[in-house]
Amino acid sequence: MDPSVLAWALAQPVGSRAAALATAYTGGTTRVSFEGRTVEYRSLDELGRALAVLRGAENSAARRPSVTLASFSRERTG
Repeated sequence: MDPSVLAWALAQPVGSRAAALATAYTGGTTRVSFEGRTVEYRSLDELGRALAVLRGAENSAARRPSVTLASFSRERTG
């Protein structure tokens, strides 16, 4: 488990999916309940991967699109 992913998840609001996953992970359990649903993960590794996917999805949604400008000319020099 990447410590930065775990730190990010623990910093999420209580009751959020990421916070629930992080709490379960740190407690060593694979059963997680949030928003009235319960999910049983096969292993702590699988639970950690779910956390990484959540963080990646949030980071990609927060990224601003980048723009690159290119200029071309057919004029010959020399």
